[in-house]
Amino acid sequence: MKITSIILAAGQGTRMKSELPKVLHPVCGKPMVWHALQAAQSATSEKPVMVIGHGAEQVRDSVGDSARFVVQEERLGTGHAVQEAESTLKGEAAFVLVSSADMPLLTEDTLSKLVSTQKANTGPMTMLTIIADDQRGFGRIMRGEDGGVRAILEEADCTEEQKAIKEVNVGAYCFSADWLWDALSRIPLSAKGEYYLTDTVALAVDAGMRVEAITLDDAVEAIGVNSRIHLSEAEAGMRSRVNRAHMLKGITMIDPASTYIGMDVEIGQDSVIHPNTFLRGETKIGAGCEIGPNSIITDCTIGDRCEILSSVLEKAILEDDVDMGPFARLRKGAYLSKGVHMGNFGEVKDSRLGEGVKMGHFSYVGNATIGAETNIGAGTITCNYDGKNKYHTEIGEKVFIGSDTMLVAPLNIGDRASTGAGAVVTKDVKEDTLAVGMPARSIRKLNQR
Repeated sequence: MKITSIILAAGQGTRMKSELPKVLHPVCGKPMVWHALQAAQSATSEKPVMVIGHGAEQVRDSVGDSARFVVQEERLGTGHAVQEAESTLKGEAAFVLVSSADMPLLTEDTLSKLVSTQKANTGPMTMLTIIADDQRGFGRIMRGEDGGVRAILEEADCTEEQKAIKEVNVGAYCFSADWLWDALSRIPLSAKGEYYLTDTVALAVDAGMRVEAITLDDAVEAIGVNSRIHLSEAEAGMRSRVNRAHMLKGITMIDPASTYIGMDVEIGQDSVIHPNTFLRGETKIGAGCEIGPNSIITDCTIGDRCEILSSVLEKAILEDDVDMGPFARLRKGAYLSKGVHMGNFGEVKDSRLGEGVKMGHFSYVGNATIGAETNIGAGTITCNYDGKNKYHTEIGEKVFIGSDTMLVAPLNIGDRASTGAGAVVTKDVKEDTLAVGMPARSIRKLNQR
């Protein structure tokens, strides 16, 4: 029995006070609509249909081919939005799951339970509810003696006694498809000139049909985003969920509340994440690592047993047993081989450091290749840019670069060569040779080490 999904994503979200469409605001590094789409895709058998309106092209570009799109030109309520999808979906599936893109915390398990309950339901629809002390303006659920839903009362229409009802409508539904398409044509126009999907409940009850409801166990799932305050609540809820999943897999977090981990991040067993650490994008961290505190790591691959203290890394690769920081920086294209040590206030960009390289503090290495077991003294700079072009520096194995050396690219330093402190190297230095001075000159051969 085929199941299809409609995701409502047409709202303007005026309370967000933003140029960005509401459903594209990120939660744990992914747009809200991405979270809604992942859950709906997993719970259904067909590619979801997304009803878009405000910022339609931006939403379409963000989602890509993960959904089919229907544009709601006039935003005339949730009932009208679902009706806009009828021509695309009618006759395709036996059941239609309806959810909202501004509810990023609804899970695949919850939506799957909603579908399975409707499959077993003799009535035309099943809805999702929650028991909440703070009803947040949601419609109150009136149940009959048989436990079925008799009505949804909007807060503005509730008596004081009815406002005390704690069971409220979450805004996710599963319908028998044929009944839904017929019911949508009979939804009455509200006083505000809109058609509400919640009015399908009254249509079913008036026809003597049972409306089923399942109640969420986790109140966090019901967080809907209509303001920046709600967005922060959703962020906190999702972050807690993500961090908990990592901890259950054997990751230690010293303070989960101040640890920020994106949806696509992978972390190996027995790694320790310290407070105020941000792991973002497609970052992969190996086993037994120690990360943070106060580190920001984006789209990096990090091997086993690495230590990163108070540092910023972006689009970099670290092999096993690398240690760096505090206050070090890896920019795009940095590659640190096994056993590299990088001191405080160092920076690497578009460069490869060989195994066992020691890079002292206050150094910058850009557009360079450094051989194994080379020592880069404190204050060393690769002068790789002449104002128009960038040039490469090649440093061999077991080289000793003295403190405050300026390496003016293009340049080649041979194996086991050395530079004196403060040298300005503008010409190649052969292997086993000492170069000193400003500009540097080769003064003698060195004994092979």
